[in-house]
Amino acid sequence: MKKVLGIGAALCLALSAAFAWSANDMRKDDYLEHQIRRGYEIVPPGVKLNLQDKNRALVGLGSYIVNTSGCIDCHSHPSYLPGGDPFQGQREIINASEYLSGGRTFGPEITAPNLTPDHAGKPAGLTRREFIETLRSGHNPKDPAGQILQVMPWPTFGKKTEADLAAMYEYLRAIPSLPDNSHPGP
Repeated sequence: MKKVLGIGAALCLALSAAFAWSANDMRKDDYLEHQIRRGYEIVPPGVKLNLQDKNRALVGLGSYIVNTSGCIDCHSHPSYLPGGDPFQGQREIINASEYLSGGRTFGPEITAPNLTPDHAGKPAGLTRREFIETLRSGHNPKDPAGQILQVMPWPTFGKKTEADLAAMYEYLRAIPSLPDNSHPGP
């Protein structure tokens, strides 16, 4: 019996060691490369990236951050196609035709804005500096002085590194430009 327990314990330890992941096991560059690669893997089907004149590593990292941080929950309406809502137990199918074009409403006064590039290629019409400052301060420079974004979780996003926020911006520069969502709703 002791021998069986000893073999079982040794097997458990070996499997734990084989499958355990630790930040110490992976070099910083490898970890970043995994995030970049994963970012490209999770670009929603139907969203064609324009990588011309873009930093490919930043686009991949930006996709990783944007697509794992719930941005579509507010900035796409509806977020999922009919029959593709994971909250209904369905296989996720993101609504690529409205991807990040805004439209989620919060009461009668607030509608999440379009984050896709404008005619000049600027996401939400903001320069990179304005975008980063908006996520740090909660104030969109297009809004009147003193007005703070009430629904956007900018206090959380504002804690991200400058490089993370720049990556988000670069990814948003690479997604297709779309008109403002024509059918906003809750």
